[in-house]
This record gives sequence, C-alpha cells and structure tokens, in this order.
Amino acid sequence: MTETTDDESQNTPADGPGDAASPAASDAEPLLRVRGLMRHFPITKGLLKRQVGAVQAVDGIDFDVYPGETLGVVGESGCGKSTMGRLITRLDEPTGGSIEFEGKDITHLSTGRLRPMRRDVQMIFQDPYGSLNPRHTIGGIIGTPFRLQGVEPEGGVKKEVQRLLELVGLSPEHYNRYPHEFSGGQRQRIGIARALALKPKLVVADEPVSALDVSIQAQVVNLMDDLQDELGLTYVIIAHDLSVIRHVSDRIAVMYLGKIVELSDRASLYASPLHPYTKALLSAVPVPDPKRRTERDRILLKGDVPSPINPPSGCRFRTRCWKATEVCTTTEPPLVALRTGHQVACHHPEPVTGEPAAAGGAGGKESTGGHA
Repeated sequence: MTETTDDESQNTPADGPGDAASPAASDAEPLLRVRGLMRHFPITKGLLKRQVGAVQAVDGIDFDVYPGETLGVVGESGCGKSTMGRLITRLDEPTGGSIEFEGKDITHLSTGRLRPMRRDVQMIFQDPYGSLNPRHTIGGIIGTPFRLQGVEPEGGVKKEVQRLLELVGLSPEHYNRYPHEFSGGQRQRIGIARALALKPKLVVADEPVSALDVSIQAQVVNLMDDLQDELGLTYVIIAHDLSVIRHVSDRIAVMYLGKIVELSDRASLYASPLHPYTKALLSAVPVPDPKRRTERDRILLKGDVPSPINPPSGCRFRTRCWKATEVCTTTEPPLVALRTGHQVACHHPEPVTGEPAAAGGAGGKESTGGHA
C-alpha cells in the first residue's frame, strides 16, 4: 500500500463507502443471496452437436450482498467475473445453484415473470460504445426502460430523461443527440442514467471505467459514489483495477478460475490478505514512490492461468502457488472464515495477525497507486 499523492487526492473524494460499518456486520437481511452458482458453457463437436466438454466459467460460488453496500469483485481476465454479473442480473441462465433477490428465488424465472424484477436490478456495461444503439437518440435510449415497463413518470418521459441527464452531469439539451456525438466518459454517463431510470435497488457495474481514460475514471467513480449516497443504491462492481475497487468497495471478493478464493471487508483484505493469490495481486499494484517500490516484495506468479475447460484438481491455484503441497492436489479448499468477516479458500493461508485497523487512517481510504 502506498501514500496518497497530490494528484490522486484531487481525483478522489475524502470519504467513501468503507467509512461506515459494513451492512454485512449488522443483522440486516441480504438483498441478494447467491449459493452454489454455476455456469458451464457446453463445447460441442460434429454434425450432431455432441457435447465433448464444458467451459467452467463460474463453478460454485457463494456470497451475499446487503442493502446499501458495495461489493467489489476482482480477478484476472477470464476468471468469470463478467459471467457472474450476467448471472445475478439474469441476463444469462445459470447451470446450477440458486439466486435469491429480496428473499425470492429468481434462478429460473421465465422472461415474463422476470419483467417486474428488471425494475429493481439493472446493469452498467463495460463498453460505453457498444452498449448504446447508434441509431437511437439519447432521449430514446434513456427513455426505453419506461416504455418497456409501462411506467409513466411524473411530468412525462422527456422531463424525467432530462432530469436524469442532469443527475449524471450532462446537459438536458443532449436529449436529441446521438451516441456518436459524445466522448467515452459521456457515453458511460448515459449508460448510468439508463440504469438509474427505474430507480433500481441493485446495480451491477461490469468494469464501468476500464474503457475510459485515467483522467475520466475518477469522475465516473465519484459520480457513482455520489449517486449511491443520494439514491440509496446497492452496487456490485466488477473490475480488474485494484485501485478502483479499493476506492469504492465496502467488501471485496477475489475470483480465480470460476471460484471465489477470498471474501473480506476492504480494510482486512488490503491490510493483511490471507490467500496467496490475493497477496500476489496486491504486490502487482503500481507504486508511484520509487523508494517504496524498491522496498516492496513483488510476487511473480509462474506459468499461465489454467484452462477453464480442464481446471486443475483440488485447489485451482495450486499450479502457480509457491505454498502448494499434496493436499492442494487432492482436496478442494472450502471457503471458510478465519477471522470476523474474512473468508478464504486455502489449505495454507497467510498467518492471521488479528483484526486489522481501518486502512488509510481515520478517513478509511488510502490510494493503492494510480488514479481511481
């Protein structure tokens, strides 16, 4: 972890979701409950399309999301993060497991029965260019959820769309413009406005800033943070940038090859990670201070990520882990709590040193290098 630079302090707010106690620590009922979630994509061969294998994109994950919190999901490319996001929004059909939203099982609901739930669960897509129809005006794009759900907002659709444009930092005069007239950051704001049109309870953001310039990333992240406070939103934010995840999340889930290997509140995860994979990820975060860069131990993982078609037996990380032993080859480690609110799936976790202090001092935040 590194000290906050002057440039970073100008691009990130002083406060954030991690300042208050996480809802997970209270007795609140989870807004979203996921158990044993799986998604295997079949591999077929020949004229008869005989299945010869499957891509195990998501392979049995458990987690809860509580009202008002932000759950960050991180991991290497191909670990199943985006597939998980599409599953919990029911844009993709799960192979196994269960998804409960507000206590109701939505795992295999039909399209018609899912329609009312669509108002409460929305998604912000990764590509701000591909997620907006170039043939439709901005007013038509943001107004589409009202038409699909048969909702007539007070004052009419046009007035509400213009209000949403102002809410996300755009001008109401943009109502009749087309997506090609906007920059990447502005298009992502349009995507955010569309997701917020029906006042959802849960928003899943799939790498919402990865396609944007670094100077724009902080603006979009701060906008989402402000909207959460103003509208009482619950977020699941998927990203590969550990600096962004640290800035916005209350709790963080680390995924590797379709599995959650560590799940913890932000302070615990960054102060003392327990899984070797998480420790390796944190060691790779860029450090702007040359002195601290030389003092830090960088962990270089050997080999490539195994194929999700034929993952390793036992622990999936064992082929790249410096702690792997015989038990890692034969037995899959369960996700268990080693300290309050900190779960890890590892036979040889890092030593548990007690309850860590809040990261970043009294403010609860500290930049990990690079802009949020």
